[in-house]
Amino acid sequence: MTKQTRHAIWDKTVECMPRDQLRDLQNRRLRALIKRVYANVPFYRDKMHATGVTPGDVKSVEDLPKLPFTDKTDLRDNYPFGLFAVPQSQIVRIHASSGTTGKPTVVGYTANDIDMWSELMARSMSAAGVTNQSIVQVAYGYGLFTGGLGAHYGAERIGASVIPMSGGNTQRQVMLMQDFGTTTIACTPSYAMVLGEAIRDMGIPLSNLKLQSGVFGAEPWTEGTRKRLETLLGISAQDIYGLSEIMGPGVSMECPWQAGMHIWEDHFVPEVLDPDTGKPLPFGQQGELVFTTLTKEGLPLLRYRTHDLTVLDPMPCGCGRTHVRMRKLVGRTDDMLIIRGVNVFPSQVEGVLGSLPGVSPHFLMVVNTKNNMDTLEIRVELTREMMSDTVREIEDLQKRISGSVSSVLGLHAEIRLSPPGSLPRSEGKAKRVLDERKRE
Repeated sequence: MTKQTRHAIWDKTVECMPRDQLRDLQNRRLRALIKRVYANVPFYRDKMHATGVTPGDVKSVEDLPKLPFTDKTDLRDNYPFGLFAVPQSQIVRIHASSGTTGKPTVVGYTANDIDMWSELMARSMSAAGVTNQSIVQVAYGYGLFTGGLGAHYGAERIGASVIPMSGGNTQRQVMLMQDFGTTTIACTPSYAMVLGEAIRDMGIPLSNLKLQSGVFGAEPWTEGTRKRLETLLGISAQDIYGLSEIMGPGVSMECPWQAGMHIWEDHFVPEVLDPDTGKPLPFGQQGELVFTTLTKEGLPLLRYRTHDLTVLDPMPCGCGRTHVRMRKLVGRTDDMLIIRGVNVFPSQVEGVLGSLPGVSPHFLMVVNTKNNMDTLEIRVELTREMMSDTVREIEDLQKRISGSVSSVLGLHAEIRLSPPGSLPRSEGKAKRVLDERKRE
């Protein structure tokens, strides 16, 4: 897409603040945060005692390595409200993760937290071109999941008209896009692909829609997926990042330059660490993303390990914003597969498939064990156009996929081609991996 400069900056004073001033603001807020959690959260007070750290030892962001890490297990061990820093009477909203691998992680918000979240989502959605003239269709899930209400409150803060659709009911989603004149769609990139395919299969010309932009997050996605979505829906596709434990969506957001997501550093201090040693890495090196929340009242977190892998880029951005950018996620340390000693991420496969004609973005990695050796099968869905080609052309495509995947992953994978529409679709986060090794 052509880079757009017309997008308004929601809060130019903060978003374009000189970096020395931004660091001074972070340092002041960090000192206040440490005093608050030390006084009000026994978990952190005990951890700091164990390492011999007192609030007076933390004077600036440079002192963050003195502080303990927080992990998802800490939230689960203190389930449900053990890490809250305010009395229950001040908690006005509770969200929680799905809890598919055990107890859910519970997040509490004060009225000020909700206000701050709405403001940061307004910042983020403005970067995607949302204005008070926009009609925003929110197809993230509503409920305990933070996506739906996060996008909803941000769009309302801007003054946009909000359609609170939630996920699913694809035919109705498309109908309302047409009837209500939706200008921005907010959902996961995998569900956006489902919507785009439905629009195409229903024979609806893009000229019948008023879509201009998409705000897509909650799962990693590649540049190849961006190009497909922009073509399929006729939009500018913007990446948004967040996680419930830190706030929800709107922790960082792409600007029109699409060159990484600006982390709102006046509220969150990012670090990138070596995931094995926990040692901080310099800008430009890939590692695990860690956040310290500066302003959250209900659930402030120190050095929260997200397990997301990325690179931080502090270079000036053409949009004028000064906040550091994070590149698109490579994957998660806990999503990483180890197959025959090789580290494999689903995003690597998505990147390969996105560069090849004739295949859809839908795929499934099936890991199993045969004769005590790990095996990888990748089920790849063909496009409708490819199905009209000859058997020889399809076989050639299969060989190209196999060669490209082997080159990128560093191991052989069995490629199974599937007809269009045969692989499962998702109304939320896409399921890319089926690991059956535990059944052996």
